[in-house]
Amino acid sequence: MSRYVSRYLTITLFALFLNVISLSQVVAQPDGGAIFKANCTSCHVVGDNKVVGPGLKNVHQRRSEEWLLKWIKNSSAFIKSGDADANKLFEENNKIAMPAFNLSDDEIKSVIAYIKTESEKAPAAAAPGTADPNAAPGAENQEDGSPTVLLLVTLGLIALYFILNSAKKGLERVVRQREGLPEPPVYKGKAWVREHKKLIAVITIFLVVVGSVKGWYALKGIGVQEGYQPDQPIKFSHALHVTQNKIDCRYCHSGAEKSKNANIPSPMVCMNCHKYVQQGPKYGTEEIAKIYKAVGWDKDKQVYTGKTKPIQWVRIHNLPDLAYFNHAQHVKVGKVECQTCHGEVQNMEVMKQASPLTMGWCINCHRQTEVKMEGNGYYKELHEKLKKQYGPDAKLTVDKIGGLECARCHY
Repeated sequence: MSRYVSRYLTITLFALFLNVISLSQVVAQPDGGAIFKANCTSCHVVGDNKVVGPGLKNVHQRRSEEWLLKWIKNSSAFIKSGDADANKLFEENNKIAMPAFNLSDDEIKSVIAYIKTESEKAPAAAAPGTADPNAAPGAENQEDGSPTVLLLVTLGLIALYFILNSAKKGLERVVRQREGLPEPPVYKGKAWVREHKKLIAVITIFLVVVGSVKGWYALKGIGVQEGYQPDQPIKFSHALHVTQNKIDCRYCHSGAEKSKNANIPSPMVCMNCHKYVQQGPKYGTEEIAKIYKAVGWDKDKQVYTGKTKPIQWVRIHNLPDLAYFNHAQHVKVGKVECQTCHGEVQNMEVMKQASPLTMGWCINCHRQTEVKMEGNGYYKELHEKLKKQYGPDAKLTVDKIGGLECARCHY
């Protein structure tokens, strides 16, 4: 009987293990919501409002899946192909071309499915703390429950394993007692464990404490990309352009003092100079040729061919969707230098992330950075109130004007 019970429990556990594998494969499908938030929320919302690009509510009803695949993969090439709808959409949005995305068909289809799901949700009044589908980019912060489901199922199966294993041992004990069979011999290892329970407990507690500390620091570093320095499709030297050629950062990153995003410069901005500067030191000539290929410039005939190829830049600085950051607010109003967050960019041959960009790092900056009150009419009345509150000689830092309020960056 004991043999049959053991076999039955083994088969049951094996079947449950196969179910976990099947569930893992389902969960491993492309996460349309995560892909949308990582690539699309800077310009679009799943609603009717237009941000940079049009609202995407019910876009699956307005366009076919085949059309959407072509448009999302490479809108510029699709426009050049002469598609009427693509050109009309391009004209309606001030001729702002959507960047090409290196996504598979399955990933794009998962994004379309996510938009469809969000579009079909009832337009009920949003409860406090609930994301509004018409809110600004980055406001959506709904979590996908798939990883949570997998974790709960895994923990449930582990608990079930111990329960069934305990039941198995209990049944075997009952069978031995009924049939008058002797108890199984206690192995030396088990005997040693019984004799040294206190020592084992102390070692276990020590390992749990050390493991918890190590685990905490490991978890604390998740998502922190300080020092990240990827290779780019074009070898661009900030040291050459900024330090040697004295080009102001805002000439290329024009959005830094005008909008939320500093923006990656269009290759046409590069062409303002490189239409005439066709050679450069070190890798210059070869890299300039890549710009010509991107914009479709024939340097011999001095004409644009119309054959373009978008540059697949690798993003370096990337805040999570739950955090709001406005470049204009810091650069124009706060008069914060680029180097404060981005490091000594003017000396970098290859761009890298110089700061951790964590919440603690930002809070420390708000506690230390003095507010630039002079010449700012907005702060004039506030300045007088703050001087009365903190004293005329107090250093008025950002935290004293609400710079530590949660809703400033998370809303």
